[in-house]
Amino acid sequence: MPASRGRISGRGMGDTVNESPAQRNLVDINVATVEELSTLVGVGRSRAEAIVETRNSLGGFTSIEDLSLAPGVGTNLIEANRQILTVSAPAQSSQVNARKTNTRNRSSDNASAQPTPSTTPVISSSSDNATEDQQNDSGSSSSNEWGACRLRQRRSTSRINPLPVGKSPSLRQTRSSDSIIQSPSPLPTTPTSSTPTAPAIDASNVSLKEGSPTSENEDVVRPGATKRKSESTVEMSAEVATEKKTCRRSEGVDSSSSSVYCHVHRNPIPSKDNPPPGFCQWLHTFQYWSNAERLCAIDQLIELCEPTQVRHMMAVIEPQFQRDFISLLPKELALYVLSFLTPRDLTRAAQTCRCWRVLAEDNLLWREKCREAGIDDVRDTLNKRRLRGSSQHSSLSCGLSSPTGSSQSTAPIITPSPWKATYMRHRNIELNWRVRPVPQPRVLKGHDDHVITCLQFCGNRIVSGSDDNTLKVWSATTGKCMRTLQGHTGGVWSSQMQGNIIVSGSTDRTLKVWNAESGQCLHTLYGHTSTVRCMHLHGNKVVSGSRDATLRVWDVETGECLHVLVGHVAAVRCVQYDGRLVVSGAYDYTVKVWDPEREECLHTLQGHTNRVYSLQFDGIHVVSGSLDTSIRVWDAETGACKHTLMGHQSLTSGMELRNNILVSGNADSTVKVWDIISGKCLQTLSGANKHQSAVTCLQFNNKFVITSSDDGTVKLWDVKTGEFIRNLVSLDSGGSGGVVWRIRADETRLVCAVGSRNGTEETKLLVLDFDIESK
Repeated sequence: MPASRGRISGRGMGDTVNESPAQRNLVDINVATVEELSTLVGVGRSRAEAIVETRNSLGGFTSIEDLSLAPGVGTNLIEANRQILTVSAPAQSSQVNARKTNTRNRSSDNASAQPTPSTTPVISSSSDNATEDQQNDSGSSSSNEWGACRLRQRRSTSRINPLPVGKSPSLRQTRSSDSIIQSPSPLPTTPTSSTPTAPAIDASNVSLKEGSPTSENEDVVRPGATKRKSESTVEMSAEVATEKKTCRRSEGVDSSSSSVYCHVHRNPIPSKDNPPPGFCQWLHTFQYWSNAERLCAIDQLIELCEPTQVRHMMAVIEPQFQRDFISLLPKELALYVLSFLTPRDLTRAAQTCRCWRVLAEDNLLWREKCREAGIDDVRDTLNKRRLRGSSQHSSLSCGLSSPTGSSQSTAPIITPSPWKATYMRHRNIELNWRVRPVPQPRVLKGHDDHVITCLQFCGNRIVSGSDDNTLKVWSATTGKCMRTLQGHTGGVWSSQMQGNIIVSGSTDRTLKVWNAESGQCLHTLYGHTSTVRCMHLHGNKVVSGSRDATLRVWDVETGECLHVLVGHVAAVRCVQYDGRLVVSGAYDYTVKVWDPEREECLHTLQGHTNRVYSLQFDGIHVVSGSLDTSIRVWDAETGACKHTLMGHQSLTSGMELRNNILVSGNADSTVKVWDIISGKCLQTLSGANKHQSAVTCLQFNNKFVITSSDDGTVKLWDVKTGEFIRNLVSLDSGGSGGVVWRIRADETRLVCAVGSRNGTEETKLLVLDFDIESK
């Protein structure tokens, strides 16, 4: 900035003020309004408001570089406006505008009052501001007032941050409360009547030669003044910096020119023992407020807090609401609360802590979960554990029980729940059926190229009957053929198995009773005059139906024919027996309910218009499927038809009934799920993944429906939603002759009888095991 900027040419009373345009456009950042600041280059209204807000929070700026403390203001913006910026001392900011106006009207008589030259520059501190303001107001021109403000500003800056020449002071460091350096007031001088007290002069801006007269009103600009002023400024800055460094090293040492004392003040950190001023009174007032007043105060306090302070509040408040209420409750109440969790959530809760694990392992709790899932018996799981041996269980018990008499001996011993193990095993098996890779099937070959006409599966034993006149007994575990039952002279078309007893019916018009273990034929039952097409074994009695239109009741232990039921006028195609009543369906379009002990037909159920091919009987309801595409639900006690289930388009070849839910498979390639109480169709298993040919057989439980078809596939469906899950078997010859004739399944395994009628697929049994426990 030129040395003449901010000065007023010498004038007498009534002289016209000659100001340059640059002088008229100077902006004092300590008194400028938002509108004035917004006119600067690159400063909009938002930055101007930020500058004013920063100025108010700091109590005023001490240098132009302080503008960088305002948000959005950088060094480039400051440099672009430096030529028209000025700064007054913060303590005088409120008076500068008035002084600028009053200076124009002051008399030039003050020019006669000149201070006595001082050979030693006096370096004043911030405490001199009031004295200097009074002196400047009484006897300074407007130019010297403005210059004095600049001198005080520079002096304050140099005292707060004495850095070497050529390095910019760090404004953020000068405001740190940890390094505030204050110097005492300048040494007093004795004023005389002829020699007035010399005003404090900033050593960083002015260099005075000894004996040279100076005047506050001097406004003659001498050539070379700017250069000499810059050189003296550098000299004085270095001198002050050296003096302050000496002060820091040897505190309390007097200087020949002035005594400078350095004091470092540190603000104490507030705490409970050292609260900030007014803190206790504020808390006392808060305690006497009502709940509504406290809530209002808290809301306002949160609004005033910064994010770090809000996070601190959260860290203090959140633990107050974290309580392990489960561990604090009595065991009965804790178990009642846990009973509302799903099994998945229970297993997660068991990982929380030892107390929660003890509760989550409660056997009765898991028994209820098993019942909700339809798991009624835990013995199967216990038996499998015994088969695997007790070594794993013993190691688990040792791991859960505490070691020798240590402090852990008081902790409760966690006993694994058998019901939980049962549930987890069933859950893993379900996942194997649904999503995990389909296990590699075990292949059982033995009937050559003949058709497998009947299939039974129970425990680890599989029995297959064929039109090659034999039955074969297989091990489901090893896949080996254990026995071949030979004796029939015609094809085997029906069979039943219970325990070690196998009963078979053949086209040779006889039934045979076999011992599955030894393969011995115990009895040959004679009486029918045509093919034995169907039978049902219950206890020690078996009921057989034949194409001779009669039914016979046999004692499998003695081989005696107990009863003969006569009444049908065509071949008996299907029969059901519950130990009390016999229900039969025939090609004469009728269904009959019999009392076998009295050999009496109780009801003849008429309504079908074609042959009856399939039956289901649960002791209360009789369900019949016919070639007329309909399914009828009858009352076994009254013989009344309760519902006619319509929807299929062809022969209903197979049905399964459990808990009033009926699943029917039809030659139209669809499968339907019915509610026999309401007569409504719940699901139709079709869509893009449906079978491409007639459904040959089906099995279902409370989770899945498994269906087989002439298209060479076995499909898995969700019984509740009717959604297709995936293919379990898909023959390479499917669609070109490969057929799945029969399927039987239990909880963990699936047995499929496959082959073809044209030689494209070899006759065999496929066994798929989904039980991970056995692997």
